[in-house]
Amino acid sequence: MGPQYTRIMAKITRPQRAKPVPVRSPSKKPAKAGSGAAPKSAPKSASKTPLKKAPKTSPAAKSKAAPAKPVKKALKAAKPWTPAEIREAFSRFAASNPEPRGELEHLNPYTLLVAVVLSAQATDAGVNKATRPLFKVADTPQKMIALGEETLREYIKTIGLYRTKAKNVIALSQKLITEFGGEVPRTRGELESLPGAGRKTANVVLNMAFGEHTMAVDTHVFRVGNRTGLAPGKTPLEVELGLEKVIPAEFMLHAHHWLILHGRYTCLARKPRCELCLIKDLCRWPEKTA
Repeated sequence: MGPQYTRIMAKITRPQRAKPVPVRSPSKKPAKAGSGAAPKSAPKSASKTPLKKAPKTSPAAKSKAAPAKPVKKALKAAKPWTPAEIREAFSRFAASNPEPRGELEHLNPYTLLVAVVLSAQATDAGVNKATRPLFKVADTPQKMIALGEETLREYIKTIGLYRTKAKNVIALSQKLITEFGGEVPRTRGELESLPGAGRKTANVVLNMAFGEHTMAVDTHVFRVGNRTGLAPGKTPLEVELGLEKVIPAEFMLHAHHWLILHGRYTCLARKPRCELCLIKDLCRWPEKTA
């Protein structure tokens, strides 16, 4: 055993120090094999200092770290109303208020149409305050045209969006004269063709002026239909069609008035008065206060 053997054994038994892995920029080529640098795509087992896994986050910590996604209302999973329950609810409404009336004051189908157009994004009380003196001087399309847009604006300037509404009332009055002989049409399509009139306006006029079984969905009816689970829907049209499908025909003439009044005075948006509700035992809302 010569000196060469001694040097080899010393090299084998000498403690080996871990060579630092050089950090290379992405633009440089990977080091050649045997150079001592770890390959760019080296397996984890070959790494001298494996990366530690991130600690798992508990559900509670996750809820604090990031806001939770909006939870769908429980109403979507609520048990649908049975036909017997729906009949019972509207029987109670009918017994409590046999002849409900809309709160928009009007003299004839034309003034009703005008009042509904003016009521968009406004309260019935505010509209009535403006239309009482207006309808005394302009209760027909011909008289409204004679009054003129500028004077009309003065009558309704306390109502929101009064400039646009005045323009629409004059335009619809002109269209009634030129296309419908000065009379309010009796079909939804014709009513919706009038300036400032939409589906809700058409449904109100058809129901209140002509006795049609239509369902006008305003913000109150939309809220009641969804909150109670009676006819859930993402849009007013969905709620409208849902209510028309489930409400018995014998109640349809007054149904939209009962639901509007219920939403306006009992099933309030912020603080519903569940203790006074006629249908609280049937309602599917999980947050009832009574």
